[in-house]
Amino acid sequence: MKALVKKRARITRVRSAQHLLAASAAASAEAQVVHLESNAAKLASLRDSLTVSSGTTTGAVLQNRGELAQRLDKARDGLATAIVSARAAAELKVAERLEARQRQESAAKLDARAVQALADWTESRMNAAFRPKILKQKGNY
Repeated sequence: MKALVKKRARITRVRSAQHLLAASAAASAEAQVVHLESNAAKLASLRDSLTVSSGTTTGAVLQNRGELAQRLDKARDGLATAIVSARAAAELKVAERLEARQRQESAAKLDARAVQALADWTESRMNAAFRPKILKQKGNY
């Protein structure tokens, strides 16, 4: 009985560590998504800042700004696919974290039941050892 309790406690500790690892992986995947989205927003703001101010400008300035705008658009488009795949990976990691949490909770319930069963078994053994003995009265055989 004690071995079962120790085994269940070990399983609970392992499942807890697995949940922590899954939670860490999910958090880093979500951080990656946020990082990529902030980079895309920075590229968009840089692209918007390339507008030509009013006044006279040369063709070379317009060409340079147009080329920079085109490069920024390509970079932002490239980030769009990376963001989509990072979101998919983050959703997968969140699902793995939830599954690990469920396994951890079920292991904790099993551990609690094993501990309770051991306590009940120990109590019944203690009660069996202290049963009142029937005293035989002298003279009545």
